[in-house]
Amino acid sequence: MTSNVKTVGILTAHPGKEAQLRSLVEGLIGPSRSEPGNLRYDLWTDPSQPGLFVIDELYVDADAAAAHQASPHFQHYRANVGALADRRALSLQAVAVA
Repeated sequence: MTSNVKTVGILTAHPGKEAQLRSLVEGLIGPSRSEPGNLRYDLWTDPSQPGLFVIDELYVDADAAAAHQASPHFQHYRANVGALADRRALSLQAVAVA
């Protein structure tokens, strides 16, 4: 049995870099959603915390998640995000999901 792979990325823009970060992460949405193993790719913000972005990803399995990380659009993100934000990624395992 294969397990879905859930990743949540939490990004906090460096001061003055909010617009650049938003553009960078918005650029991931279309290509990521088009990947064959992608089940969900959503971008969230908290209106009370400008510059905070949360990326919510779900893939059919570990191979699909690895393919995403190897993709040109993700590699572009990785090459640029460090100059724009502090980030944290959580790899999650389902316990009780409806």
